[in-house]
This record gives sequence, structure tokens and C-alpha cells, in this order.
Amino acid sequence: MTDAKLKTPSVLAFEAKLIPSDALMFAGNEADACWEPIIVGEKAVRGTISNRLKAAKANDPAKLDAEVSKANLQTVDVAALTHNTDTLKLVFTLRVLNNLHMPSTCNDPRYQSALASLVKQYQTDTEFKELAKRYAHNIANGRFLWRNRVGAEQVKVVVSAEGKQFTFDSYDFSLREFEENSQIAELAQIIQLGLIEKHAFIKVEAYSKLGQGQAVYPSQELVMGGEKGDKSKFLYQLGGQAAMHSQKIGNALRTIDTWHPEAGEIGAIAVEPYGSVTNRGAAYRQPKEKNDFYNLLDAWLLKGKVPAIDQQHYIMAMLIRGGVFGE
Repeated sequence: MTDAKLKTPSVLAFEAKLIPSDALMFAGNEADACWEPIIVGEKAVRGTISNRLKAAKANDPAKLDAEVSKANLQTVDVAALTHNTDTLKLVFTLRVLNNLHMPSTCNDPRYQSALASLVKQYQTDTEFKELAKRYAHNIANGRFLWRNRVGAEQVKVVVSAEGKQFTFDSYDFSLREFEENSQIAELAQIIQLGLIEKHAFIKVEAYSKLGQGQAVYPSQELVMGGEKGDKSKFLYQLGGQAAMHSQKIGNALRTIDTWHPEAGEIGAIAVEPYGSVTNRGAAYRQPKEKNDFYNLLDAWLLKGKVPAIDQQHYIMAMLIRGGVFGE
């Protein structure tokens, strides 16, 4: 269903089909099954000057002494387990929506029809099996816990969906490979049906045993302009309770792109138009190499160049991610 005369429309947008909620944080002991909200607090600290200094100061002992003798006073938000609890409980929900073939906005009916044909053909051929398996795997392995997963004695994820409950030991599942077992296959099938037929609603509860009194890591807030005052760190909170942004949860769930050129070295990255990984300062899908989302989609839709199946997975994952893709 390709047509050489088709052009990318000026207005083209897709709504996200995986929609996580914000995630709330609780503290408790798993044996007690009693969970209290983790409240974001505040503390003032007297730190030291540790940033890289200009050579003129660093190489002059008197100037260096004068610089480092200054106190680095700052106020920061903090969140931690209490000293009689050892486990973080993180809770969020996830909606999975269907009708991927229908953009939320498109001002070219011919382009929309051609794109819909490609999406429907991909759905017929794959039933979203590979993508659903990877999303399910990222729920099972607890990737969405981010730093709250690192160094934990135990990480368990409990998933409730469609009247069923699944329990995963997250350390049984890799952060680099996407394996499958019977429970992941069953959860993936629920996600598949959500993408194909009728929306699915999934509740996720993760338990990370970090140790009594240990710090937890909610999302950090970006504070613009002159609102910061003396505070140097703001943590995300809902009604005072420590929480993680839905965007951060979503980024973890869509970290399934092992089809980019550097996958062998760095593993899966989040599905993004240019394969951008901000904390590495790199884009792993470069337009000059024709493997970014826009080049792949245009070649497929406008020029009839069918991508390899791996890149088809990536293109469909980008549409599931949602965004504004017009000229």
C-alpha cells in the first residue's frame, strides 16, 4: 500500500498506547504487610567545596586553602525508609490501549490510509508478540525501579491484570536480554490483547528490600527560574508522599530497543526517534546512517522499502510511544 506521490503530512501525531500512572512509594516489612507512605523531608547540610576549580585557584596553595575553607551550605529534600522498616514498596498502574493504526491527528487522509495499512499488516503478521514480550519483561525485571533496584537484597514484582496475579523475582530476569517464561508469556498476552482488541488495565507492585533506614530515590523535580532559593535538590511528591514521575516509569517500560547499532555494547535503550540517551550524551540512531525513526518510516511508507523485521518492531514501538511526527 505504498504510493510514490505520498508526502509526509504537516500534521501527524499519535497518542501513547502504554500509559503508566505516577508511582507512589511506601515503607514497610514484607512479613508484616503493613505499609506506610514515605514522606519527603528536608535537611540542611554543610558540605565541602569539591567541584573542579580554575587553574589559577587550584595551583595557588593560598587561594586553594581560602576556597576550600568556605562551607558549602545547602538544603536538600530527602526520602528514606524508617529505621524499623527495610523494604520499599512502589505502586503504579498501566493502561494499554488499542487502535494503533489511527493517529490522533493527521491532515492527509491518503497518508493516514497508507500508514494504517502498514500498521494493520504488521499487527496481522506479528500480533505485537515481540513488543508485548519486551514490555512484560521490563515489568518483571523491575527496571522501572531505577536506582531503587541497585544493591537490593531482594526485588519482587507482583502484577494484577484481568483477574490474574503474577509474581516475579526480578533478579531472575536480565536487564540486557529479553527472555520468556510461562508467566511472562501470559502477561505479554494480556498486553497484546490490549494493543489489538480491548484496552487492558494492569496494576504493578514492586518490593525492593534495601535495608533499614536506607535512602530511596523518587524522581527529582526540575525547578525553573528563581524559585529554588537555597534548596539544591527537590524530590517529586504527591501530597507529601515520595513518588516517581509517570514519564520515568514509561521510559523504563519502553527500554526495549536492542535493534540499534551499538546494542552489543550498551544493550537496550529506550525507544526514541534518534535513539537518544541523555545521561550518555549520545544518539544511537543517527539520521546520516538512515536508521532513525523518520528515515525508516519515510523509506517504508513513501518509497516502499520494507525494513527488516527488527526495525519494523522499532517503528511500531515508536508509534506506541506516541508523539508529534509531522513535517
